Amino acid sequence: QVQLVESGGSLVQTGGSLRLSCTVSGGTFSGYTVSWFRQPPDKEREFVAGVRWSSGATSFAESVKGRFTLSRDFATNTLSLQMESLKPEDTAIYYCATGRPITSERSRTRAYYHWGQGTQVTVSS
Repeated sequence: QVQLVESGGSLVQTGGSLRLSCTVSGGTFSGYTVSWFRQPPDKEREFVAGVRWSSGATSFAESVKGRFTLSRDFATNTLSLQMESLKPEDTAIYYCATGRPITSERSRTRAYYHWGQGTQVTVSS
C-alpha cells in the first residue's frame, strides 16, 4: 500500500525559508505526478507545485512562482519543496499527493489518489 509522508513543517518568521520533504513507501514515484497542495485555515485545499516524476516537468501556482522550487531525489524517492521569502499567507497545512492527471487537471485535488497526512507551516508576521 502506497503511503506518503511529509516532513519539515515548522514555525518561521516572515522572509524565512523552509524545506519540506515527501517520501513514499510501498511504491515509487515513477510514472506519477507528485504535487504539493496546501490548506490554509478555514480555506479550501489549493495547488502549490507539482512535478511529473519521470520527465521533470514542473508547474507552480502563481502565488509561489519565484519563491518555491522542487527537487527530486531518485535514490530515496523523495520530493522536496524549498520555500523562500515566506509570507504569512503561506501559513497552511502542506500535503503531498500523487496521481496521473492530464495537464489541465494537475492543479485539481480530484486528480490525485494518494495523499499524505500533512505538515504544518506557520509564518509569523
